[in-house]
Amino acid sequence: MRMHRLLTGFGLAGVLAAAGALAQSQAPQKSSHEAQQSAPQQDGSMQNMPGMDMGHMNMGGNMNMGHDEQDHVESGAMHAMQPGHHMEGSHMHMTALRSAAPGDRERADDIVAQLRPALEKYKDYRVALADGFRIFAPKLPQPEYHFTNSWNGFVESFTFDPARPTSLLYKKLPGGGWELIGAMYTAPRTATLDQLNERVPLSVAQWHVHTNLCIPKRGGLQGADWSKFGLTGSISTAEACEAADGRFFPQIFGWMVHVYPYRSADKIWEQ
Repeated sequence: MRMHRLLTGFGLAGVLAAAGALAQSQAPQKSSHEAQQSAPQQDGSMQNMPGMDMGHMNMGGNMNMGHDEQDHVESGAMHAMQPGHHMEGSHMHMTALRSAAPGDRERADDIVAQLRPALEKYKDYRVALADGFRIFAPKLPQPEYHFTNSWNGFVESFTFDPARPTSLLYKKLPGGGWELIGAMYTAPRTATLDQLNERVPLSVAQWHVHTNLCIPKRGGLQGADWSKFGLTGSISTAEACEAADGRFFPQIFGWMVHVYPYRSADKIWEQ
């Protein structure tokens, strides 16, 4: 229990940076469930909705970004993770599709078969909130929203369970409420291709990771040209970032892969 509390205290960024997950800072003296339930509200438009309290990303101990900087990085990250934007580029690296090996399709089908019943209860988003999932970047309009469980993300550093995704993917309904559409698995940023393949076959799905982030140096946010900085900016090399007086990070977060078990079979692993 003591270890559980200590690790829960790493929060959103620690899980993502070290374990390939999204997470949220929690008070170390509380259990994971207690801390998540009592976290302060941060999104004014959703203050009265339990669990809608996801704060800004903390990219790890070396970044220490201010809220405005994190807003820009969050926006870029969420834009890149939306359906149709998962493509190889200067700020996104995707694994190449491998030739199918014997048993790959069966393994992928088995993952989905284990995931579907595990997701059933989360069709009610309130159950997800009660189980410790928290919405990521709630103030940013998104085609799909990530509800992330920090403990699941940490455990995914060491083991893979198809029934224990790091994030649940929801679509916000026009009349209110949330529709569950999928899930996201994560892996440590240091994972090898073979290790990713052991989790989800690389002949079936493409994992992705966010790369080459340049942000303004501390104190340089005001007047920064965000067409150059961030995960949608034009700067993608350490040299260009240094020339722009920025801070460069070759990789942020860990590996991620989306799965949509309610789609037709040929689109379940479509990124």
